[in-house]
This record gives sequence, structure tokens and C-alpha cells, in this order.
Amino acid sequence: MKRLTNLPNALMLALLLGSSATLGNALTMLLMSSVVLTAYSICISPLRLRLSGNSLLLASLLLAATLTSCANILAQRWALQWQQSLGIYAGLIALQCVVLEYNGFFRQALTERLKFFGLSSGLLLTLAVLRELLGQGHLGRGLSEHWQGLVLFNEGLHLVTLIPGAFILLGLLLAARQAWTRSNASSKETHHP
Repeated sequence: MKRLTNLPNALMLALLLGSSATLGNALTMLLMSSVVLTAYSICISPLRLRLSGNSLLLASLLLAATLTSCANILAQRWALQWQQSLGIYAGLIALQCVVLEYNGFFRQALTERLKFFGLSSGLLLTLAVLRELLGQGHLGRGLSEHWQGLVLFNEGLHLVTLIPGAFILLGLLLAARQAWTRSNASSKETHHP
């Protein structure tokens, strides 16, 4: 398995932080990303056999931009409220496709791709739930016309709804993960006198 470099992870960070302000945004971005990535993976395979170098890069860029634009138009049709709140972040799906193609992501085994997509989707949903709960005091408001959401408290910490607050929250999540893995590793060590 070819390790992904820091560039695709950094590009995914902008998509992650920008689209995780609410649970509705995260679900919309997750749906759009999964549709575009699946369609891209299917369509680029025959092109990869016939093209190489700059030709493949250009075809990859055109295909990713076309599929992302189509997904954006469909989101405007069926989920205009969420599509508008995503803003420019939906367009980053195309860039992510091109960067992942360049790094060989779509040539990996399906299980590896699903594992990466599952982990990144879990992080997106976790961050969205925490940002909405801590930042606004409720979860799921606006997901349905008939449900007002789960209200925990009247006002939240507004900083968490902004991008700097999302960075801080992501840093806290990463610190918690690192502390968890260190505590598990130290508990597995055996001490012999």
C-alpha cells in the first residue's frame, strides 16, 4: 500500500473543517463525496489504461470537475439549503479526486479505499456532531421540517462554529486519540523485576 503524502491530507483538512459546521452539512458532503468518488473511480479506470502523464492528469481534472459539478447541480435541486451552506467546499471534492488519483489511491485494493473513506467519514461526522452540539447547543435542527432537533442547552460556544474553533476541536480530538493509544500501549507492556 502506498502511503498518502501530507498534501492530500492537508487538502482534505479544508474540506473537513469547512463542511462540518452542522450535521446536515456533513451528511450532504458525505453523500456528495461518496457519489463523486465512486463515479470517478469507475470512469477513470478505462482512461488510466489509455492515457499517461499530463494527458491522464488533464482527463482526471476534467472528469472530477464534471462529476462534482453534476453532484452540485443535483444538490441544488434536492437539497438547496444544505448545498448553499456548503458554499465553495463542495468544489473541493474535485480537487480531492485529482490529488488522490495522483497519489495512487484509486489503484489500491477496495478494502484499503473503503477503510480510508470510512475513517475520514467517521471523523467528519464526529466533528460535525461535536461542533453542532458545543457550538449551537442542539443537534439536528433543520434536518427535517417536523423535527426541531435535540436541544441540550440554549446557547453554545460560538467559537466552535467557526473555522478556528474547528481547528481547536480537531486538535483536542487528536490529542485524545494520542492519549488513548499511549495508555493502551503502556497497559499492554509487562514489567518484569
